[in-house]
Amino acid sequence: MTLLRVDGLPVEVREGASLLDAVRVAGTELPTLCHDDRLRPAGSCRTCLVRADGRITAACVTPAAPGTNVTTAQQDLCDLRRDAIELIVSALPPHALADGSRSELAETCRRLGITPRTAAPKMSGHRDDSHPYIELDQDLCIACGRCVRMCDDVQGTFALTLTGRGADTVVAPGTGGPWAQSDCVACGGCVDTCPTGAITHPGPGRGITTAQPRQEQVRTTCGYCGVGCALDVVVDENRVSAVLPALDGPVNQGHACVKGRFSHGYLTSEERLAHPLVRKNGSLEPVGWEEALARVADGLRGAVETGGPDAVAAISSARATNEENYLVQKFLRTVVGTNNVDNCSRLCHAPSAAGLSAAFGRAGGTDSFDDVGKADCLLVVGANPVEAHPVVGARLLQQALRGASLIVADPRKVALAHQADIHLRPRPGTNVALFNGLAHVLVAEGMTDPDFLRDRAAGLDELVEMLAQYPPARTAELTGIPAEDVTAAARLYGRARRPAILYGLGVTEHLHGTDGVRTLANLAILRGAVGDTGRGYGVTPLRGQNNVQGASDMGALPDMLPGYGLITDPGTRARAEAVWGRTLPARAGLRIPEMFHAARRGTLRALWIIGEDVCATDPNSHQVADALDACPLVVVNELFLSETARHADVVLPVASWLEKDGTFVNFDRRFQRVRTAVRPPAAARTDFDVVHAVAAAMGADLGCPTPAETLAECGRVAPVFAGISHERLDREGAVAWPCPAPDLPGEATLYTDSFSTPDGRAQLSAAPYLPPGEAPDAAYPLLLVTGRRWAHYNSGSMTRRGGNLRLEAGDHIDLHPLDAARLGVGDGTEVTVESRHGTARLVARLSDELCPGQVFCAFHFPESGVNALTSHHADTVTDCPEYKVTAVRLTPGAV
Repeated sequence: MTLLRVDGLPVEVREGASLLDAVRVAGTELPTLCHDDRLRPAGSCRTCLVRADGRITAACVTPAAPGTNVTTAQQDLCDLRRDAIELIVSALPPHALADGSRSELAETCRRLGITPRTAAPKMSGHRDDSHPYIELDQDLCIACGRCVRMCDDVQGTFALTLTGRGADTVVAPGTGGPWAQSDCVACGGCVDTCPTGAITHPGPGRGITTAQPRQEQVRTTCGYCGVGCALDVVVDENRVSAVLPALDGPVNQGHACVKGRFSHGYLTSEERLAHPLVRKNGSLEPVGWEEALARVADGLRGAVETGGPDAVAAISSARATNEENYLVQKFLRTVVGTNNVDNCSRLCHAPSAAGLSAAFGRAGGTDSFDDVGKADCLLVVGANPVEAHPVVGARLLQQALRGASLIVADPRKVALAHQADIHLRPRPGTNVALFNGLAHVLVAEGMTDPDFLRDRAAGLDELVEMLAQYPPARTAELTGIPAEDVTAAARLYGRARRPAILYGLGVTEHLHGTDGVRTLANLAILRGAVGDTGRGYGVTPLRGQNNVQGASDMGALPDMLPGYGLITDPGTRARAEAVWGRTLPARAGLRIPEMFHAARRGTLRALWIIGEDVCATDPNSHQVADALDACPLVVVNELFLSETARHADVVLPVASWLEKDGTFVNFDRRFQRVRTAVRPPAAARTDFDVVHAVAAAMGADLGCPTPAETLAECGRVAPVFAGISHERLDREGAVAWPCPAPDLPGEATLYTDSFSTPDGRAQLSAAPYLPPGEAPDAAYPLLLVTGRRWAHYNSGSMTRRGGNLRLEAGDHIDLHPLDAARLGVGDGTEVTVESRHGTARLVARLSDELCPGQVFCAFHFPESGVNALTSHHADTVTDCPEYKVTAVRLTPGAV
């Protein structure tokens, strides 16, 4: 710590702090028009001048040195700061300081008594309102550069620049055209940091930023991807005025993305369900809640009477809170008497849970993302975090720009690949061969940790024997990656002091996805780079949805109770039975694909789907629709009349993440609070209330009257969560599991002493490469990979109901120009895409981000029918679908 004096007061600040930090600790606020704590200091506006040991200096750029004597309140300093601000204001039009302006500059001038000029200089009048979420008024720009530094240093998009000379310098999109056609990804960072209102967002929250006083606000956790950004929701008369990234957010640290920041227009969409719907005479008709609940209860009772408890199943959701997921699985097990409950992790990260549990013992990433951020080598596999997890992607990019080595393994040239030291482009479906090839080099060249392998790992001999089959030359034959690149990547990872592995759905959504997770984990084990050894930061799965980790944590799984205790284990079952006062079925229930099979066979007679649009997002979607049509009772909880809801017998209108209370668990196992920002529409109820209401209609009492009490009960069922409560999260912000007691910290880094496997050792896997479920041939010569794009989220039910449609109006299929030329397809051409399973209609977009022979599309617009193309093939361990390898052909025009 550094000790100095500010205006006569002793002040202590951290090493590396600035005089501005010291002044703030002393309780004095200075104007800082060019400064944002998230950015590197610039010292250009001269509004934070202080005197340090007799020398006048800008406080923001001057390091705090021991013994420095700082003064701030001398009249000459006050005059200098005021003169600097008046000089800035003199070049601005009067509306810069208008009464309604919420800008940092306007607030500062009000405090200092600086008023608008009556005669303004001639202004350019240049305004750019081409973008749905960002407006630019260049007349208000003071060329402080905060927006440019935010775009460069935090977001890493480099979309803005300062243009012009001298007094005419202003901010502009770097591409030179309208903002909407620039490289901007609408993270909102420039809006949030602009001190004058030159860059703002339209609508009722115009001008509200993290730096300014504002109306009622609610701290919550984002309900889009699995990063877990803390957000401050500004509310005015039960409407969202603005959503701001929390400066003290445990994960996002004052950053956000287009979805969390701006994509809340769906809340007030006219398409929100206004009433419960019940199918009568073949069509869905509006009814009251009492009738809808009676229909659900009668249907569930009838299914049990006809086919027994296992004739009922439920699909829970990552869109639901932990407490809601806990109630759903408790309802199925204690009221219905079945383990037929699953959640959408089945479609994405079930192989992560299986693979990480087998390798290390727990179904979550090994480390906090804060620790991963200290790595000197990043191996990013099968993920496009810049688009799918933008806040993580931005931090990884900045880390690489600061000098960390970056290896990207992905068939496409995703955004991070442009900054990679090495980009490995495996053929889709060949991950296991690649990971075995990398491991071969680590072993062959002595880049392993013998002490760690001897003391803390098992299975080395079997692995080494198998790895002999994967020298770089053979790995190249299997994957299509040049042998020298395999060797170079292995050396980069193997010689790093603190390597980290992050991976996404490109690893899990395969026929052998669990093998992919395990062979990827082999690399960290071989290096001893897991378990707080000081040699690296383990393995981190990038979870796709906001609470996909938590849905599984809470036991919404057919074979596991809360906390991942096996349903077949008598001890685990007995603990839950003691808390719930019910005898539980001992046999594992149906997984999601098995539910659909059972419905088509006629043995599943009631299916409750909570927040999932399975007809749009599940593979082979025609068969999914057939399953729903065959099931006598389908109940859907939804915000909108989704594709799945159209096949339902009862549709229940429910609240969104901005309208409910509870907790989520993010991708690195952190529990965080979700709080009600606005009330849901009059007819909508939270999933929490709906599950209670259905139980009551069936004559049952689930207990757990509030979300807080529900999480407390979960801690009694699953001791791994016993130390986590709403009260603690309200106080601390975030707590990682495992956390077995309220007086213990959460274990952000796992396996410091031993692994959670039966023998306490990390388990190496000698899994050989096996081919994917499909391969191209003469009839279907292209390989389709599906994924996300930056502007939308999953089935698009939320992001398609707002300004994001102006950013991305429809689905495209990307293909290499060589394939396009061969097929006679031009950029923007409508095409028909056919697989062995179905047909989709899309618009072609030429891109050299793909290799010839491969195509890519998202699934955000259900009307395109993308998931009619994907196959029934699924991971052999977990039934996770093989979304990443589908053989297709393209035909110009719509068929």
